[in-house]
Amino acid sequence: MTLHLNCTTFRSANLESFPSSQSPPIFRRTRSRTVISLSLLPRLHFNQRQPFPLVLRALSSVTSIQDHPPHASILESNDVVAKPQWKAAIDFKWIKDNKEAVALNIKRRNSRANLELVLQLYEKSLNLQKEVEQIRAERNAVANKMKGKLELSERQMLIEEGKNLKEGILTLEEDLLKLTDQLQQEAQLIPNMTHPNVPTGGEDAAVLRTLVGSPREFGFPIKDHLQIGKDLDLFDFDAAAEVSGSKFYYLKNEAVLLEMALINWTVSEVMRKGFTPLTTPEIVRSSVVEKCGFQPRGDNTQVYSIEGSEQCLIGTAEIPVGGIHMDSILSESQLPLKYAAFSHCFRTEAGSAGTAGRGLYRVHQFSKVEMFILCQPEDSDSYHDELIKIEEELFSSLGLHYKTLDMATLDLGAPAYRKFDVEAWMPGLCRFGEISSASNCTDYQSRRLGIRFRPEMPPSAEKKKVKGNAGPTRFVHTLNATACAVPRMLVCLLENYQQEDGSVVIPEPLRPFMGGLKVISPKPII
Repeated sequence: MTLHLNCTTFRSANLESFPSSQSPPIFRRTRSRTVISLSLLPRLHFNQRQPFPLVLRALSSVTSIQDHPPHASILESNDVVAKPQWKAAIDFKWIKDNKEAVALNIKRRNSRANLELVLQLYEKSLNLQKEVEQIRAERNAVANKMKGKLELSERQMLIEEGKNLKEGILTLEEDLLKLTDQLQQEAQLIPNMTHPNVPTGGEDAAVLRTLVGSPREFGFPIKDHLQIGKDLDLFDFDAAAEVSGSKFYYLKNEAVLLEMALINWTVSEVMRKGFTPLTTPEIVRSSVVEKCGFQPRGDNTQVYSIEGSEQCLIGTAEIPVGGIHMDSILSESQLPLKYAAFSHCFRTEAGSAGTAGRGLYRVHQFSKVEMFILCQPEDSDSYHDELIKIEEELFSSLGLHYKTLDMATLDLGAPAYRKFDVEAWMPGLCRFGEISSASNCTDYQSRRLGIRFRPEMPPSAEKKKVKGNAGPTRFVHTLNATACAVPRMLVCLLENYQQEDGSVVIPEPLRPFMGGLKVISPKPII
């Protein structure tokens, strides 16, 4: 995205969505460290015997992404399949009935999903299930025959026939389990469907929704936040590099107060909008990371995994908040559920080296307030608009010059149906930089996390309701949005509110949360 101001060209710097992956109301692949990758298995085909049982439900799965061959094949019954640690409620019939739309969506999002293989596996599993049911019927018929009076020789024949049928069923069921595991893994690579208004393409295809304010005109040489922080003794990158490594930092003096003010002010503002405040665990199970659509392991993962365990540090509070209602059925009256979660976030920032990530702009650890909503499917679009409106109100209150973008297909992570990004002007860096995003994930995450709700029945239906028949459940829709990512906000505030004498003015809304402090002034030289 390029912006032209005063005959000078500035380029936007986007923060990668955490982490970007390709996968839907449908989904992606899970794995553990001991799992054998499909990409390592021989490319063989099922023999014509079409094996086994188990009811094939539209089970959702979740995923972690791993390198996936463009033309994986159906495995033979004696091949080893990486068994998913859990399964997601994937609606395979919907995928089949909407094959053209799903195929186009995969293409628009440049996904590695193999739709044809998914459909082949689905058809094979259905046929295998029919074969199992047919053999079971034959076995039941044999069992019924044995209830009557029979000659000893005839009874012995039926016993032998029943034994053979039982062994055949066991073999088919084993094959069906293996086939459904492969089906889960392949289907989990399919990304969420995409809102019809989302533009096709990459960063340059994003559509401008809103432009607020204009760049501040300075009558003195502009400093970037690194120089401001050094002059005002606000942070220390050198000491942090010795203690922890690059892209870590110490906040000092008024910068500490400013971080706490941003957090407290943001939480108080969103609470007025009906959000429940939370603090969250910052270590979660890898499976929960996967169920939210993120990749916990791999060369380019953004996730810090804890060696020797199945746990990870969170990269966003979206993950632990998404897990609060995992495997539960909510009542319709509970919805919407709105949470504002404060947490520390940890990201590897793999592949993000360069001057665009200097200073506080791209770091391994930071504080963030995240909004998260669980709602009925019919309401998710309106709540998406509500989230971006809240973000815009917060940034307008702080006097920032920013723009809101409707992100294109190639900038959507696998869970996102639609995503809006907010980029603020950072004069010291001489560019717009992403400070927030808001995503509608529809039922992509809830199908993996197992979060449903039971619709309330109208009074007329309630009177006729049969005992025990409460009606079918539905998957909730989930949405997430950044209310305040502290380091990026510090960059914006320090650079936009710098003064000629080297001081920085505190925006008025934050002053009550900083003990009334109005200006960060240079320290006296002793």
